[in-house]
Amino acid sequence: MASKPKVRPVHEVRLGRIKAAIWENETQNGTRHNVTVTRIYKDGEQWKDSTSFGRDDLPLVAKVADQAHSWIFEQATNSGE
Repeated sequence: MASKPKVRPVHEVRLGRIKAAIWENETQNGTRHNVTVTRIYKDGEQWKDSTSFGRDDLPLVAKVADQAHSWIFEQATNSGE
């Protein structure tokens, strides 16, 4: 059985433990981007991620979201959208 190729984000923004992954989707109306924001943490020797954020994480969530928005806006500007 053939495995599916792993889909990777087109760009990532990371500040400390907070990461925004930017995904590209081709649609009939052109390229669109979606963003997932996660908090990474280590459980023993294994790295994991969570979509739950504590009080002290929130300023970084705002910053990575802002940087992701800027990156997406730049891509749209560069492609003439």
